[in-house]
Amino acid sequence: MTKSEIKFLEGPQSRWKEFTFTVKVLLEFIKGFRALHFVGPCVTIFGSARFKDGHPFYEKTEELAGKIAQLGFTIMTGGGPGIMEAANKGAREVGGRSVGCNIVLPHEQQPNPYLDKWVNIRYFFVRKHLLLKYSYAFVVMPGGFGTLDEYFDALTLIQTKMILEFPIIIFDTQFHKQLVAHIDHMKAVGTISQDDTNLFLFTDSVDDAVTYIQNIILKFKLHPAKPRKPLRWLRERP
Repeated sequence: MTKSEIKFLEGPQSRWKEFTFTVKVLLEFIKGFRALHFVGPCVTIFGSARFKDGHPFYEKTEELAGKIAQLGFTIMTGGGPGIMEAANKGAREVGGRSVGCNIVLPHEQQPNPYLDKWVNIRYFFVRKHLLLKYSYAFVVMPGGFGTLDEYFDALTLIQTKMILEFPIIIFDTQFHKQLVAHIDHMKAVGTISQDDTNLFLFTDSVDDAVTYIQNIILKFKLHPAKPRKPLRWLRERP
């Protein structure tokens, strides 16, 4: 969280401060929309920034992202290291498109070197919206608090039909077994509906994950589109 965001969350500020904060948020959204307008249909991959190249989770993410990119989707991530880097790297190595929505942190998280395009965003909630906005599917790799936040945000929007029923894949059954057990517990006690567990796939199989995502091409009738022309008067670039 940035200092201005922390200050905003303390409670009522002066009207001028709240107005200027709102304008800053608006400008962040506009910056994100402009940067990502031409990225095409994406699949967003969430996961920890802490796994290094050579770790099994890193390598599995790289493999999965490459196969998803070969379906024609742009791989989108939070733009940082770890699982995010692995996903972008996997897309790059098969000639796919690779984009990132990087968060600006006090310790200066840098965009990873496998991005074709990225945008730096100051606010987590703006960044999360952008990661959701351009995607037709979401893959949840092993991660921490941020990964779970992103996963449950996407799942809640789908559950409440605020966005379409895009597929969500929870990858690695061993790592996520307590998470899925808790979801089953919520179903058992009635805090979620019986069919809400149909909103995601829980798997260890790259091929099953790719097939699950591939089905949305038919479900949502996706097809290659003509390239959008940038508007010169808006100084857009494809």
